[in-house]
Amino acid sequence: MRFMLLITCLAALTACDRPTLPTTPLNEEFVLAPGDTIAVDNASIQIRFDRVTGDSRCPGDAICITGGDAIVHVEVISALAATRRYELHTGNMQPVTHGDLTIHLVQLAPYPFSTRTIQPGDYRVTLRVTR
Repeated sequence: MRFMLLITCLAALTACDRPTLPTTPLNEEFVLAPGDTIAVDNASIQIRFDRVTGDSRCPGDAICITGGDAIVHVEVISALAATRRYELHTGNMQPVTHGDLTIHLVQLAPYPFSTRTIQPGDYRVTLRVTR
């Protein structure tokens, strides 16, 4: 009897140690920092913001011929399909399709200035998932 009580208590403690993944509804904007993951309600997916590469956006305090581009790397973890990696570009803001879902890049912050270097951990991406 004591053994069963011990097993039950250990199982309950282990369940409490798991972090709860934040969730967002479909059609709502959400913000992620590099390494953050969020579950999308009623979509059976999780989205992880991996990193930004190639940030060549025109600094806010400069005059440029083109607007430049930054590549936002995300990973979509799906219960129904294989995990896929996608690249979203600030230069064209084209969404990507994952099954019957569309992932939209809304914004990448902070915006560059010539007097400030953006550290990889400083980026925040705003995304929206629609069906």
